[in-house]
This record gives sequence, structure tokens and C-alpha cells, in this order.
Amino acid sequence: MLAAGTLAGCSDDPGSVSADRSPEEVMGLAKTTLDETSGVSLSLTTSDLPSGVDGVKAATGVGIHPPAFDGSLTVALSGTEFKVPVIAVDDKVWAQIPLTPGWSDVDPADYGAPDPSRLMSTDAGFSALLPATEGVEEGESVRGGADNREVLTEFTGTVPGDAVSNILPGAEGDFDATYTVAADGELREAVLTGVFYPDTPSMTYTIGFEDYGTEKKIAAP
Repeated sequence: MLAAGTLAGCSDDPGSVSADRSPEEVMGLAKTTLDETSGVSLSLTTSDLPSGVDGVKAATGVGIHPPAFDGSLTVALSGTEFKVPVIAVDDKVWAQIPLTPGWSDVDPADYGAPDPSRLMSTDAGFSALLPATEGVEEGESVRGGADNREVLTEFTGTVPGDAVSNILPGAEGDFDATYTVAADGELREAVLTGVFYPDTPSMTYTIGFEDYGTEKKIAAP
């Protein structure tokens, strides 16, 4: 592994993670970069959803600005897992419910899931977690991405539960966060550990962000 300052790029580049940029400034840069992109490919996974909890086990799709989402959610409901195609736009969510023809207008809270379009909200989505993170510390930088051509730096800190609850309403208490940020300020991964569902043990969600600049039309089905 190489030191972050060695790999991160030119210190006079206002759009890069550099040796003279504080961890808090990197969080601000990563937020701006995510907020200003047209869209990204999103993924969310967990391997330790507590037994008996109705909630999200995985999600994949495209999130865009203004906030909208087109993809699928894998939810655990009454002990059974369902992979459900989902479209979320204009504060409404539609899903293809198993054994139900066509698209249904749904309340994702009924499935222990958030409104997927909120994940791209600039004031209540994933990007809003970055400036809310406290005690941010910079870790090491490593080569990664396609053919190891990119420089990726880890940052760790603590996110208050009220910020995380904007994404999953059941979240409570503080959350440990690890962010992986590319040299150009793109947030590539967020790993959040804490209590996401009331009266359950701590668990971890890993969120991936790829293909910045994705353009996709998302409309109600």
C-alpha cells in the first residue's frame, strides 16, 4: 500500500483528493461530485440482516438526478425473500409484486424498505451522510478499479443515527462508516455498521457507486 499523499494527485487541483485537502474537505468534494452527476449505478448488499426482520437484503439499479431510481430490491418479508423490480420517481414507488400482474403503486415502508429515489436526494440521501460524518480520519490509499489504474483512499468516521434514518427510518444510534473515495472525488463505496432496524443487533450495509455520468430516462410505468 502507498500513502494517500503520494498517490492522490496534484494538490492544486480543486477537483481532486490531495495531500493538502483535509478529510472534511474530501467529504465535501465527494458529496458535490455525487450530487452533480447525472446518474450512477447503485448497489446495496448485506450478509447479516437479523433473522426475522422484514427489510432490505440487496438492491441494484440506476439512480439519477433529479432523484429517481430504476432497478430491483431483494427484501425479506415474513421469512421469505423476494426480488422485486422497482421504479421510483416523483415521490412515488411502483413495484412488480410477485404473483401480481403489472406494476403496483406501493409504500416501500410496508416491506421494510426506503423510497429508492431518496437514495439520490442531495439533502437526505447517501451524499448527505458525508458531511454529517464526525471524526473523519484518512486511511491508506491503494490502487484499484479497472486494471488497478485508480487511486482509492479510505476514510473512516461516525454518522449520527438521525442522518442514517433519512435513508432507513428504523436506524438508531451512531453508525461506523468507511468510505472509499477515488482521486477525482468520486465516492465508490460506503460501508455502514449499526442498528438499522429497531430492537435488532448491529449489522452492516455496503453501498457501491459506479458509472458516474450515467444518463437514463426514468418515468412512471
